[in-house]
Amino acid sequence: MKTFIQHGDCLTVIAPAGGTVSGELYKVGAIVGVAATTEDAGAPVVLKLCGVFALTKISAQAWAVGELIYMNTTSRALTNVSATGLVLVGVATEVAANPSTTGICRLNGVSAPAAVA
Repeated sequence: MKTFIQHGDCLTVIAPAGGTVSGELYKVGAIVGVAATTEDAGAPVVLKLCGVFALTKISAQAWAVGELIYMNTTSRALTNVSATGLVLVGVATEVAANPSTTGICRLNGVSAPAAVA
């Protein structure tokens, strides 16, 4: 197939301000992924866009399997509460207790503004 470029589950982007830490979640434009390496701001970094990851969540929340998961783009912490300023990044794949600092999330690879009712 002449038009195929790559599978797209990993993309190389420019590391955001503050750089990246391997294993942490980052948003670059509308792309959301987990950094494969630790890089300085402005350096190329590979983001893994899809898959299931153990990521930092707001501790005082319980998550149920299948709940939509949002990212605070400032703290990069995940939450199951939709609010203005957050972006949808995936879905919970395991129950997370309250309190707990880590939640298991399947990433969508792209962000979308949280729908606020």
